[in-house]
Amino acid sequence: MSPAIAANAETVRTRAWADYALLDSGDGRKLERYGRFTVVRPEPQCFWSPARPELWANPDAVFDPTDEDEAGRWRFGGAALDRFDLGWGAARFAGRFTPFRHLAFFPEQAGNWEWLDARLRGLRSSSPKGGSAPRFLNLFGYTGVASLVAAAAGAEVTHVDASKKSVAYARENATLSGLEDAPVRWIVEDARKYVAREVRRGSKYQGIILDPPKYGRGPTGEVWRLFEDLPGLLTDCAALLADDADFLLVNGYAARVSGLSLAHLTRQALAGRSGVIDWGELALVEDSERAAEIGLSFFARWRAK
Repeated sequence: MSPAIAANAETVRTRAWADYALLDSGDGRKLERYGRFTVVRPEPQCFWSPARPELWANPDAVFDPTDEDEAGRWRFGGAALDRFDLGWGAARFAGRFTPFRHLAFFPEQAGNWEWLDARLRGLRSSSPKGGSAPRFLNLFGYTGVASLVAAAAGAEVTHVDASKKSVAYARENATLSGLEDAPVRWIVEDARKYVAREVRRGSKYQGIILDPPKYGRGPTGEVWRLFEDLPGLLTDCAALLADDADFLLVNGYAARVSGLSLAHLTRQALAGRSGVIDWGELALVEDSERAAEIGLSFFARWRAK
């Protein structure tokens, strides 16, 4: 017995919300709105021409890349900008102009946040009155938006990231969200080491998500390589799923990965379980008449039913 893989790919589209919009795109760049700021960032996939060139005249910030690994520097239209507060649903979080072209969160992940929120709220509504909160594990949790979405949905959350700075930002975001007293454990550790220890302890979770980078380093120098290390980590994650577990989601940004490959790897890890694995990509949709779409990451989502 193994989960069934959905026959067709799914494109999960993120459209504008109050604190974010993809305003226009083209000529290898995208123009976005973060709160009240307009931001220009590189995006090689945008082969087409901008639809509304007049919007690009005076951005608040432009990222100039210095290499192909996302490093570079920001130019500001006025005074240098630091952090600014944003929100999605019940989660509040700080946008930050990082040295790696992103702004301390990934807006296309709103498609996964919406799915996560629905799964956890469904678990809460179906559990006996007064029953325990579902246990949720977020690996490579970064600045914690998914963890806060889960906490707001009633989960008991374990957030793991190898970066001390990222976990500190995540804790700040919890305070911004009014969730500083929510049942969230903030852990700075290599994801593989943490999961292996949890397997030895016999710990169980109702839901797990992981969003690993292509390459990274742990807090004590551990090296992470996606294609070498993800299969073993997924196998260990499968061992952490409770008998009544509801979901496992893996997301990937590497150029050589696909939703279908992630689905087959997830199916292998979950041998012995039933359910369905949906797969596909996350995309941002322009807030314009043209509504051009940019595919940015791939996912596989196992659901028990």
